[in-house]
Amino acid sequence: MLSEFVDKPLAEVFYRGNNLKGTRIADPFMGGGTPLIEANRLGCDIAGFDINPMAYWIVRQEIEHLNLAEYIQAANALRNELEKEIGYLYRTRCVLCGNENSHVKYFLWVKVLSCQKCNNPIDLFPGYMVASNARHPMNVFLCPECGRLTESNDRKSPGRCMHCGACLLLNGPAKRNHCECPHCKTINTFPDKSTGPPRHRVFALEYHCPSCKGSHVGRFFKIPDSEDLIKAAQAKERWGKTSAKYVPDDEIPTGDETNRLHRWGYTHYRQMFNFRQLLGLELSAGIISRTMNERVRNSLATNLSDLLRYQNMLCRYDTMALKSLDIFSVHGFPVGLVQCESNLLGIVDPNRQTCIGSGGWSNIIEKFRKAKVYCDRPFEIRHQGGKKEIVPIRGEWIGDSQNGGHQAESRSVKLSCKDAAQVEMPPGSLDAVFTDPPYFGNVQYAELMDFCYVWLCRLVHGEKNEFKGLSTRHPQELTGNEDMGRGIEHFARGLSRVFQKMAVALKPGSPLVFTYHHNDPAAYHPIAVAILDAGLTCSASLPCPAEMGSSIHINGTGSSIIDTVFVCRSTGAVPRRWVVDSIIGVAELVNEDLEKLRSGNVKPTLGDMRCITFGHLIRLAIWNLRGGWNKDADIKTRLSKVSSWILKFGGWDRIEKCLVAPDNSFSNMPLFAFGENIEIFGDPHAEISF
Repeated sequence: MLSEFVDKPLAEVFYRGNNLKGTRIADPFMGGGTPLIEANRLGCDIAGFDINPMAYWIVRQEIEHLNLAEYIQAANALRNELEKEIGYLYRTRCVLCGNENSHVKYFLWVKVLSCQKCNNPIDLFPGYMVASNARHPMNVFLCPECGRLTESNDRKSPGRCMHCGACLLLNGPAKRNHCECPHCKTINTFPDKSTGPPRHRVFALEYHCPSCKGSHVGRFFKIPDSEDLIKAAQAKERWGKTSAKYVPDDEIPTGDETNRLHRWGYTHYRQMFNFRQLLGLELSAGIISRTMNERVRNSLATNLSDLLRYQNMLCRYDTMALKSLDIFSVHGFPVGLVQCESNLLGIVDPNRQTCIGSGGWSNIIEKFRKAKVYCDRPFEIRHQGGKKEIVPIRGEWIGDSQNGGHQAESRSVKLSCKDAAQVEMPPGSLDAVFTDPPYFGNVQYAELMDFCYVWLCRLVHGEKNEFKGLSTRHPQELTGNEDMGRGIEHFARGLSRVFQKMAVALKPGSPLVFTYHHNDPAAYHPIAVAILDAGLTCSASLPCPAEMGSSIHINGTGSSIIDTVFVCRSTGAVPRRWVVDSIIGVAELVNEDLEKLRSGNVKPTLGDMRCITFGHLIRLAIWNLRGGWNKDADIKTRLSKVSSWILKFGGWDRIEKCLVAPDNSFSNMPLFAFGENIEIFGDPHAEISF
């Protein structure tokens, strides 16, 4: 946005306050709202659209002005009331000093099935290591014989149990959906949906003892004692007497991701929570509903939808980081065998006023507070000499009105929960479109968001029309979905309709900018079709790191972390040297991109190289097909035309052979490494108008 609308070098203006008042920006797939928030921060008028009511709700809560003092007061009151009601359910006795008011950080549960032959219970342990020595002095193992905990220096050969003398094991009996019964030796298979949702047994706790913390080295672990089991039973009994108003009783519909839940016997969303979680969430929702200030109430409802990600029985325990992993740490519904229940209230260090552990109300409240403080006082991070410096950006703020100030200034924020292809916007009314559209079949947004939606709509159902539906799913949602019969043609048609609508609303020459990546080259063809149908030309395809390579859902998979930023306009110019006509020419452009990424300490993988190449190929396909393009042709014909052009040009397989391998050092090689004479392009700074 600064590059487009501020007539000064980016390095000069990035760490200064800027005001683009009067500039109008739209996002037709607003999702989490990043482009709109950045535009709003710069003073732009914004218009955002999303077919998913959860996306609409989230962006609205992000941008709306909030009286932070009133929010903090209400949030603290909520947590205090929960402490009085159910705080005792999250207390345990310290095994070192006997303190009965130690705080449970995490309850660890293992799935249990009944043997298909002898009917005895079987613990489905995939492994017996509870915690590694990465953040604890020693490795912690559960004994497979007596069920008690022993610490060991050797992870691979942990030795013997200090309590019963049995051999400790790293690997458990459950693997590849099979488990041997320890009683009759029958091999059992799992999951079995006919037996209903999985049963669980709590086998260990990580806790925090304020009395011992000063003298104790490492974390606190224990097996549940009789009092812990009694408290779990009390939670079950109390929940049985509770008339639930806010806990959903919705069925889980079929879907590409939700079918995983069905295979495990889950039929309703409430089955994904244990009794203590259901009780705490129901009480939380009731307190929120009684909050008088609407914006504060909506903020707390948003917090509850965030809390749900940690308060369910699909969360896992990270044995290295020693913390809970939320249900969406991967983009799906993977059902593990060992689950982690976090302390619902959260734990606060009274001296430092910092959160201990993760996944509780205190964590969610503090995260939201920091976000709203950032809205008042945005900052950037500057890296200098290996150090990070926080640079306040004075004069910028985020919101529909300014928080806490005496100014009456407000900004135009128009958000709509609707299909952007159906909206009417005046021709030539937009200065730019910045968006992050769905990546075809990469993430089933609606299927995942329904998990939170079915709770949130019970809190706001009577107030908001956007929450009248039973699900966030919509037939026009632009994700490939086998269960709903949505394929590449549906994706191409929908993307084309939206891009055409936005192109009409754009001023001549103004940019439509979006990010995209996918490992399947065919998933890029709808991008070209949509741009061509909209009468736009791709003037740049810029590779940009999109997420951390250590992200849990892609770590170790070789997947790409690189997005391509596509810049499209109705009129403009492109550098002449970008318009190449051979696979060698594309390879040189890709190698140049790789060198720039490496100079920024990015280590591109083969998947990254593939995605960068796809970006250039799509840009060139658009450039070469725009002349005789017929947007009224059948969608199969349009997709085939793009596919045929790329195949004839050379495609990925031939270009890959011309690229510098991911592990090779590139620092001493010329950018144009494969011999094509740059002189054929003439002036390296020359441009071609369109």
